[in-house]
Amino acid sequence: MIRDSPEGRTLVGRLADGLGLRQPTISHHMKELTARGIVLRQPEGRRVWYSLDPRNAERVDALLGDETAGSGVELDVSRIVLALAERYRGTFGRETIERYVTESHDLLAASNPTTLIGSRTAAFATVRLDALARSAAPRGPVPEVLFVCVENAGRSQLAAGILRQLAGDRVLVRTAGSAPAGAVRTTIVTALDEIGVSLGGEFPKPLTDEAVRAADVVVTMGCGDACPVYPGRRYLDWDLEDPVGKPLETVRRLRDDIEGRVRELLAELTAA
Repeated sequence: MIRDSPEGRTLVGRLADGLGLRQPTISHHMKELTARGIVLRQPEGRRVWYSLDPRNAERVDALLGDETAGSGVELDVSRIVLALAERYRGTFGRETIERYVTESHDLLAASNPTTLIGSRTAAFATVRLDALARSAAPRGPVPEVLFVCVENAGRSQLAAGILRQLAGDRVLVRTAGSAPAGAVRTTIVTALDEIGVSLGGEFPKPLTDEAVRAADVVVTMGCGDACPVYPGRRYLDWDLEDPVGKPLETVRRLRDDIEGRVRELLAELTAA
């Protein structure tokens, strides 16, 4: 919102109105962003303007996607397909890989057309192809859990991050969203970092059929009936508060609630 404002700067009140949050909440975050050199604070009389610090503008564009430069970025789909064809040689033909790459790009571009679209397309296509291969093979000893929420930017990322940390290679973990956002929420990343959990290169992904088919356990969180039901899968619905627009203190409580549920699930999955 700051970057795209007509003046290249904005006021706390405008941000609060646009985000549907209280002004003290916005002021707190602006203070943090100022301290970290992301934004500049510019008092003018009784008003205080905030703009992006030009020293970190490239960092912001890397995170948000630079729409002004996006139209000039040419995605080399053939190179992505070629690399994945080498990776899946003997498993999938080139036509299948090309279709999954194209579909993955279109699905991701619908929610975020500019941010790291090339690398995310390759990563999402890889996740889908792995799931497709797994769904077609006999079930192995390592169970797979799919966490699904609406935006795949909050609850499902919390659960997946914690399960990966606790289970290691004993459980395969995937996430998806019925209406994915463009990026994982900052409060989620912070709440996980506080307990030593990194999301790494994770990003919101659309819910796809092969992801459900590959899973042994599907955990839904507020996404209603968006997830298809297939026989042989275990379905759990966790009634959890949506962290959208909530302060970090609320997200911490949600994180701890999810950790308790994840620990119980892990104990069940590894009991044998």
